[in-house]
Amino acid sequence: MTRWSRDLEDDLAALLKDWLKQQGRTQSDLRRSLRATSTRMPALMEVLEREHVLGGMPRLAARLCSIEAEWAANPGAPALEDSGANTSQNSADPFGQLDLLLREIRDDCTG
Repeated sequence: MTRWSRDLEDDLAALLKDWLKQQGRTQSDLRRSLRATSTRMPALMEVLEREHVLGGMPRLAARLCSIEAEWAANPGAPALEDSGANTSQNSADPFGQLDLLLREIRDDCTG
């Protein structure tokens, strides 16, 4: 199992920022979904680290996938304005980036 480290946290923070941008969401949206105490990245990471401790990367990725599914099911929830390119990409594959992450984690666990 991958251990939680500063490097992992930095990589995850970069992934989250890209993911939020792609989804047209904010850290505030993620805070609400994670039920974190703050919108600041350290508070978000604290919740994600707890998920990791409870079930490793598969549980963390599953939690993020469930949040993405929640957002896809409730498109009227608070979000940023999407550009035309992002809108068509999101409607075609709303789970793209997280599915790739989950697939990579599964490959790491079996390989």
